[in-house]
Amino acid sequence: MESWEAASMASESKHISERINRTATEVYAYASDPTNLPHWASGLGSSVEQVDGRWFAQSPLGRVGIDFAPHNDYGVLDHDVTLPGGAVVHNPMRVLADGPGSEVVFTLRRMPGMSDEDYARDAATVAADLAALKALLEG
Repeated sequence: MESWEAASMASESKHISERINRTATEVYAYASDPTNLPHWASGLGSSVEQVDGRWFAQSPLGRVGIDFAPHNDYGVLDHDVTLPGGAVVHNPMRVLADGPGSEVVFTLRRMPGMSDEDYARDAATVAADLAALKALLEG
């Protein structure tokens, strides 16, 4: 995983969140398991596989590499996505305790040159993914 200090500069950020009526520990355990990604993170990929210790997903952009923050007790779900062309996108993500429930927060970064339409589409995809996570865990 790339150092957080070395992540590429975004021109704008938006925090997208979803409250989930499950403990932060339960949400983190489910969301941090890469094998669960196809069930809730359609924006990241429809299938995942591990090859030589590294995770890959078949995404709308093609095959992408996914490098996750090490498992931790703080709810940090940061992950780097290596696009087919080699560019790396750092995605900050957290599970926060909120009383008996939790809140999942994804920071969507607008990269230089990204159109308003693409940024809005990415935001809608992230919101839909977090809503799917909520539905799965509360269902």
